[in-house]
Amino acid sequence: MKLNKFKYLLPVSALALTAGLSSCVGDLDVTPIDPSTTMTVDEAGLYTKCYANMALAGNGGANGDCDIDGLDGGTTGFVRQMWNANELTTDEAICGWGDPGIPQFNYNTWDASHPMLQGFYYRLYAGITYCNHYLDVCAGVDATREAEIRFLRAFYYYFLMDCYGNVPFATALSAESPEQIQRADLFAWIESELKECVGNMLEPAARTSATEGYGRADQDAANLLLARMYLNAEVYTGTARWSDAKEYAEKVIKGPHKLWTSGKGGYSAYQMLFMGDNGENGASVEAILPLLQDGVTTTSWGTTLFLMASCWKDDMDTNGDYGTKENWAGNRARSQFIAKFFPNGDAPEATINDMAAAAGDNRALFYGVDRELVVTNPSEFTSGYSVGKYRNSYSTGATGHNSQFIDADYFIMRAAEAYLIAAEADARLNGGNISTTGLGYINALRSRANAKSVDQATCTLDYILDERSRELYYEGFRRTDLVRFGYFGGDGSAKYLWDWKGGVQNGQGFAAFRNIFAIPAEDINANPKLTQNPGY
Repeated sequence: MKLNKFKYLLPVSALALTAGLSSCVGDLDVTPIDPSTTMTVDEAGLYTKCYANMALAGNGGANGDCDIDGLDGGTTGFVRQMWNANELTTDEAICGWGDPGIPQFNYNTWDASHPMLQGFYYRLYAGITYCNHYLDVCAGVDATREAEIRFLRAFYYYFLMDCYGNVPFATALSAESPEQIQRADLFAWIESELKECVGNMLEPAARTSATEGYGRADQDAANLLLARMYLNAEVYTGTARWSDAKEYAEKVIKGPHKLWTSGKGGYSAYQMLFMGDNGENGASVEAILPLLQDGVTTTSWGTTLFLMASCWKDDMDTNGDYGTKENWAGNRARSQFIAKFFPNGDAPEATINDMAAAAGDNRALFYGVDRELVVTNPSEFTSGYSVGKYRNSYSTGATGHNSQFIDADYFIMRAAEAYLIAAEADARLNGGNISTTGLGYINALRSRANAKSVDQATCTLDYILDERSRELYYEGFRRTDLVRFGYFGGDGSAKYLWDWKGGVQNGQGFAAFRNIFAIPAEDINANPKLTQNPGY
């Protein structure tokens, strides 16, 4: 990973030409080429850039320059490529587009030259570079903000660990090529970093867009990331950490971030989490880390607009309030995902509202009119049910800020995940038999969705995996979950098949090496210290 891969476009205010070159805390020992020109570092601008890397492609918004040299915002958008890597490769989603990289995701045939996996990889390292720069020049200015940036750097490294395994590792800017760190060692570093910085982060609080601190990572973000890591610790390190997963998930459950349970304006509580006014309508009580979006000031093709427009076609029941003119008709559901709500294969050809009613679960936000249930033609949008989870509607009936770009924040971390982690960890600690406490977490989610409660005998580990899909679908969790359960690649791959898994219509298993992605060939060629992941 070459640092010069990045244009490194900081906000205009972040590197302002003024009358003296200084850091946030004092002079930097750098002499300008022009003695009459010096620079100051805008701590606030650098701080903001570390967050903005997840929500924006670059400083100019949707149609401006991309931060990643030689690539565009669609190829490198953090949410877009995190989603593609973790959803299109699974039973939850398939895409009809022919963009380079999409068919390889659909059919589980990616390689080390995959353009979107490369874009995601460089986007993550761009974020790490911004964080390292902030921690270099702004150390000691604000303990809380410094702790947040350490969290964000750990968050970026978490995705690298999960997706790419043994990766380049650096905690400071350097002209030298970074060393490669082993996955288990990176796990240990992230764990240590989170535990060191959490005490200086903001106290947990349920916030709205009008509340100071909305959009910032608080202590519950660190606790939830630790819980997520512990849930997958056996994959990353070879050692299970179920007790730790439950402990840290329950820290979040017992805190102020609660499940949002009140519907409004004809929308269910679950729908309100993914709408244009989700920062204002009350649902943000559940948001632990929202990525802020606004149709005027923070526009992006690769964040919530992508999750919305890529799933919708103009024939769907928008009820006049879909909230954007963008309908791209690309991503839709594979039939095995629909079966999580309709296990008997009897999903109706219904509108979104009627589908949820038929499922007896408000989370079944699918459109089946003039759609095939089973994906027989991956390139045809109507082959497969449409997913209407995200929309730019306002629960108050108000109109969004822009007719094209959307206002819906993306809740990349929310409290519901903690309930699912605690429940699964509880069951694993009890030999697969969930306790009444763990069952309560599952039924709290089902109650919010107006779905029937389940009993302990029903709530097996596989049931919990299905419940994770029902609750968290299209939020970027599925690949990681299937790997943890042994249903993605490897020996257990053929035990669970889905439409076009492995490139055949009825599905077939594939090799275990695909449980992680390849380090981009470009980086392998540029850095002699790196070894490619096995199989690539």
